[in-house]
Amino acid sequence: MAHFYDFDFDDAVLDGIDAMGYTQATPIQELAIPYLLQNRDLIGCAQTGTGKTAAYLLPLMNKILNSDREGIQALIVAPTRELALQIDQALTGFAYYSGISSIAVYGGGKGEDFDREKKALTTGTDIIIATPGRLLSHLNLGYVKTEKLQTLILDEADRMLDMGFNEDIMKINSYLPAQKQTVMFSATMPPRIRQLANKLLRNPAEVNIAISKPAAGIQQTAYCVYDAQKIPLLMHLLKNKELISVIVFSSTKQNVKNMERELKKLGLSIAAIHSDLEQNEREEVLLKFRNRDLKVLVATDVLSRGIDIENISLVVNFDVPGDGEDYIHRVGRTARAETKGEAITFISPDDMRRFGSIERLIGYEIVKPEVPAEFGETPVYNGNAARPKKSGGGKKRFGKKKHNGPQTAKS
Repeated sequence: MAHFYDFDFDDAVLDGIDAMGYTQATPIQELAIPYLLQNRDLIGCAQTGTGKTAAYLLPLMNKILNSDREGIQALIVAPTRELALQIDQALTGFAYYSGISSIAVYGGGKGEDFDREKKALTTGTDIIIATPGRLLSHLNLGYVKTEKLQTLILDEADRMLDMGFNEDIMKINSYLPAQKQTVMFSATMPPRIRQLANKLLRNPAEVNIAISKPAAGIQQTAYCVYDAQKIPLLMHLLKNKELISVIVFSSTKQNVKNMERELKKLGLSIAAIHSDLEQNEREEVLLKFRNRDLKVLVATDVLSRGIDIENISLVVNFDVPGDGEDYIHRVGRTARAETKGEAITFISPDDMRRFGSIERLIGYEIVKPEVPAEFGETPVYNGNAARPKKSGGGKKRFGKKKHNGPQTAKS
């Protein structure tokens, strides 16, 4: 497996990779990056969770750093707001030392969001990360200058076609220079994806990778709960375990702080890592955890990549990870050196669809034990569920379940 230093990246790109805690390239990165550094068009078959985001972001950053950076340099089109935000967050981390600018452009926001996007698109930004409909709204108004654009990337192209964006993609392409690098990633390669690629790409290289899976020695379980039940259930689970080395990941800093406070009430040896700590404070916590002076470490998702610790006995996803790659990466910290490990995930109604995607990625359903009756009613799992609406009114999307014995996923 290649190391990121094996690629001829600019120092600012390598500094960003180091800051994000990456060392070895995944298979899709190892195959795709050399072609993209050669400025080749590329079509890649790779599911979410295989590292494809970094596979195209890193060579794109390298290309921008070695250009005159006049005007908008690149456009990344994604099917959903969630994916656009996820790509933008990854780019923010990788680009910390490079000064490369980006903006996520997506629908569903307020009027001031549109104005903010318009200002960024008018004054100039290096990379646009956008959903098709919202981007076309800006392009049709005529103020987005794309004549200097060098790269177009279509992420999850098959999903965009499933959502009916074929005409939008072709319309977007009509606003862009004919001479550019075009990159397309798709989880599947049906004929219609080939047809789209034939229209947009020139003599593309092709890469296709198999999906990694969590090690067989990892005991994976997931609990369907409401957000208010998470900390009490975590305390219950940890109180009844023989703790050796535990990491708990959460999507918010406030959850991390709350967990640290509540778990200390159990008398556990615990510390937290989040963005409010200075770097030297984080390093001190990690050193104590490596030396087993701390049994439990709680950390925010944003810092999870930078925690280079293996041989963990238990990993807890307090929130469902952003994508399958993060899930596989985290649970892979356990069950090493012929030992057995355990991974527990809490699934709230908002995260059911995301967890369903993870199960489809790894190819099997994860056991979902019954939550003890003392915690009250819990949501029914549906791995294909839409995200529930936040506003009042309308029908509830999730029912309640009674406690009638063990249950497994049915997605």
